[in-house]
Amino acid sequence: MRLYAIGDLHVGHKQNREALEELTPHPGDGLILCGDIGETMPHLTLVFETATACFDYVFWVPGNHELYTMPDSRQPQGEGKYQECLALARSFGILTPEDPYMRWEGEGGPCIIAPIFTLYDYSFRPAHVSREGALAWAEEENIMATDEALLHPDPYPSRDAWCDKLVSRTEERLQEAAANGIPLIIINHWPLREDLVFIPLIPRFSLWCGTKKTEDWHLRFKAKVVINGHLHVRRTDWIDGVRFEECSLGYPRQWVDAKASGLDINGLLREILPGPPAPLSGNAPTQWRRWG
Repeated sequence: MRLYAIGDLHVGHKQNREALEELTPHPGDGLILCGDIGETMPHLTLVFETATACFDYVFWVPGNHELYTMPDSRQPQGEGKYQECLALARSFGILTPEDPYMRWEGEGGPCIIAPIFTLYDYSFRPAHVSREGALAWAEEENIMATDEALLHPDPYPSRDAWCDKLVSRTEERLQEAAANGIPLIIINHWPLREDLVFIPLIPRFSLWCGTKKTEDWHLRFKAKVVINGHLHVRRTDWIDGVRFEECSLGYPRQWVDAKASGLDINGLLREILPGPPAPLSGNAPTQWRRWG
């Protein structure tokens, strides 16, 4: 029983759908899908069918793309879209942020697998930029997330308010899980820490990358590994003895170097458990994983 992770499959792109077709069976193993696998129910169905055919255990957390309501799609918005995705995942036996956390007894365990959903609240910004001025600050560099048009917060008054509700509810669940004394594997689409956001071509996109309210969750909730996607920058970090894994595949142009080096989607799965040994100091320089 090994546990792997990948995110940001974006199967709306033909090349990524073709890559998914190459996924090979992993009997007895588990796979984490850490968000942004697609925008539509057919996209999610394709990924869920493929993942559950290849792995015995599958975990999924939503990214911003799953929450999109496309124009004229007649799909629900906001919480309604999330519930629609949850129902589809559960129909495949996939564990979601709304299900009881699973105790993992495979290699590297025991651990508690904790899929979560936090969204973002625009707080990943410099101290001199106010919340009211945040979008204008991003627009100064011609940056504006598609979320502003397609990710609706219904029934909440704003994405900030939805994020606040999600964070409060998730804190309670993680606190209860951590009380058992078993290390947690925390899975989220968005990074929990602002210092893990490194996107030099679009630095002000940080607004849509998380919330400062989760900064210390790796310590508060006794995490062994924290997993995210969203940034499309594969990396491994060790902070305070906790391993942080960014596991994105990304858009076709963003994994072309890995493909050119001979890796297919199987080579880009990140092993979470048992995973590499921890550094003696508990901290280590970032390992950039552009090629895998």
